[in-house]
Amino acid sequence: MRLHPDAMSASTPAPQPSTTDHADYRHALASFGTGVTVVTSRWKDQDWGMTCNSFSSVSLQPRLVLWSIRREASSYEAFTRSGGFTVSVLSHAQQALARQFATGSLEQRFAGVPVERLASDRVCLPGAAAWFDCELHQLVDAGDHTIVIGRVLDYASHETPALSFWRSRFDRFGS
Repeated sequence: MRLHPDAMSASTPAPQPSTTDHADYRHALASFGTGVTVVTSRWKDQDWGMTCNSFSSVSLQPRLVLWSIRREASSYEAFTRSGGFTVSVLSHAQQALARQFATGSLEQRFAGVPVERLASDRVCLPGAAAWFDCELHQLVDAGDHTIVIGRVLDYASHETPALSFWRSRFDRFGS
């Protein structure tokens, strides 16, 4: 990693953020709007799924994407040991799915949800703005999360407005 010198003079101390005010920190992070995805995997003959807004592209060649998962998440082992995952980029019409996959048991998360089974045996959510089916490429420890990097095996996209999340509210990307 290349570090660039700070624009502040060396004699001016940088302000130190509070290490205990997690709510204030989360509020500041909410200033950055993101897309909303549901990440799924297949592990031990069971479908796993969770809402995620940390999805991002990494590389065009090879095709790599990333997302992060909290190491204490109940689905951590499934996503880091299954060998792959699928990211469904939710459309604006799928706001209810974002909420459904954010909490509850696996049975509750998948209850009443139509899915499309891919060649990898993982599922994507029909109606999504896009989906990316990935094999696990690399895991990177980062604080209390693990960054999950996948090599894209297959993907599709549709001309539908994507769901966005900003300041704890859903909205849409696109017209």
